[in-house]
Amino acid sequence: MANELTLSVNGAKQVVSAAAETPLLFVLRNELKLTGPRLGCGMAQCGACSVLLDGEEVRACITPISYAVGKQVTTIEGLPAVWAAEKSLSAADAAKTLHPVQQAWIDEQVPQCGYCQSGMMIVAVQLLAKNPNPTVAQIKDAFTNTPPSPHLCRCGTYTAIIDAVQRAATAMRAGKRAPR
Repeated sequence: MANELTLSVNGAKQVVSAAAETPLLFVLRNELKLTGPRLGCGMAQCGACSVLLDGEEVRACITPISYAVGKQVTTIEGLPAVWAAEKSLSAADAAKTLHPVQQAWIDEQVPQCGYCQSGMMIVAVQLLAKNPNPTVAQIKDAFTNTPPSPHLCRCGTYTAIIDAVQRAATAMRAGKRAPR
């Protein structure tokens, strides 16, 4: 049975009609039309569906919508606003700003097919929020050993991902913002 649930997604209140056990991913994509998180394996094993829930990575393909009620959901589409708020940017500057992780992904030309990359960026944002200057070993650990499971990239862009995380860390420590 569907219920009306109020979510906070990328800083905006959203009222959706869904059964409490509906996966968050389905609501984000089908109801809210956010295409960043993607369905990969559907079993929380690949990371393509990753979003931040109160700043912590969750796999949206298995997270019930009811679990997100009262929490802040951040998808890749919401990362620029996170950075703008952190840096207290004006509305005009915020509108033309990417999160440094997103800009680093562009600068390092990380994606090949790109299917997994939104989840990869979500993990990078979480890592850099906790550790602003990670070593290569810590970056690898965040993507491979940190629960719930490794983030998988069938194209094998792992080296470029490490380079992008290091680039983003440098930019974030310098307080730079990346123009769109």
